[in-house]
Amino acid sequence: MQTNLAAFVKSKKEHDELESILRSCVHCGFCNATCPTYQQTGNELDGPRGRIYLLKQALEGAQVGLVTQQQLDSCLSCRSCETTCPSGVEYGRLLDLGRVIVEEKVSRTLLDRIKRGFILTLFPYPQRFYRVMQIARVVKPLLPKIYKQKIPARQMVEQWPKNNHQRKVLILSGCVQATLAPSIDLAAARVLDKLNISLLQADSSACCGALSYHLSEHEKSQAQARQNIDACWPLIEQGIEAITMTASGCGLALKEYQTLLQDDQRYAEKAKRFSDLVKDLAEILADEDLSMFKASNIKLAYQSPCTLQHGQQLPYLVESLLESIGYNLIETDNNYLCCGSAGVYSLLHPEMSEQLRDNKLVDLHSTEVDCIATANIGCLTHLQAGTDVQVGHWIELLDAD
Repeated sequence: MQTNLAAFVKSKKEHDELESILRSCVHCGFCNATCPTYQQTGNELDGPRGRIYLLKQALEGAQVGLVTQQQLDSCLSCRSCETTCPSGVEYGRLLDLGRVIVEEKVSRTLLDRIKRGFILTLFPYPQRFYRVMQIARVVKPLLPKIYKQKIPARQMVEQWPKNNHQRKVLILSGCVQATLAPSIDLAAARVLDKLNISLLQADSSACCGALSYHLSEHEKSQAQARQNIDACWPLIEQGIEAITMTASGCGLALKEYQTLLQDDQRYAEKAKRFSDLVKDLAEILADEDLSMFKASNIKLAYQSPCTLQHGQQLPYLVESLLESIGYNLIETDNNYLCCGSAGVYSLLHPEMSEQLRDNKLVDLHSTEVDCIATANIGCLTHLQAGTDVQVGHWIELLDAD
């Protein structure tokens, strides 16, 4: 794609990267075939190719308005298009950088600013989120259905394994999962403990930064990344084996700290070392002998989060682990399509999000199942709000043995 970026873009440090990504697109349209929003509407502007054209116009200095902003907002950032693209277009990176530039030129409506401000003030802060969830559980019967569905029952917090194994892996607790489903990290700690690996919790860690980043608050996201690097650095220097997250979306964000902080003279090298240590929990278990774990006799469907299969590029990894243990996974259609959760997308675009969730649940329910497993807290809570079938994290299946 030929480009002629505007002078205001040429002055930005991301200029060369933006130009390179745009030029790598050959207009083939393969991306639309696997784009959830395009599949839903059939509108060219609801697909990656159309959004790339909108971004190109904005970066070349054309006047942009609410239409461009809304079309970019409506993207799930699922990156399914990147998996499909034969030219290797880094669409997700282009979108995130382009959104910031459009944000500078287009004022948001008051309601939009209120919604996004509320999310950015609450969700990345675990203590605030915990307190609000306590209140939400009390008033749950009075809330609209869209919010009521997303409030799970409180889980009891149990004892973390205290064994001090020679092998050590570090985990960041994230922001919302510790409140919504503390059992997930606990299950990971128990499973790793059985494998003679200690799972250590990082003190003073922050939100991974993904939420702020995808809402165009890049400086806030960078600050959160620095805080997490600082929180983990003493244990990194002591030689921990890996850094992990049980939420695949957070894990992807940690793996991309090296890109997020690549222009930070103080943190660029640290960020690369940090990201090099990050492994999804499934990557850690893939190298272990799992013969001690036995599958239960249930009909199990697995939903692979976009952040795992398209973002981290680890398709079929969890499925192969579960099958190696003895689970017989039910075959489902359209595994590559997003469930509609996409961070806080389900709150900002509820109609599209629910349509995508309903489609996903039809695929997952194509055969009667006893349980649906996934690898991301957002997908888990979003899917559970639409079905009576139990939805859980796959690591809890191993912990139940």
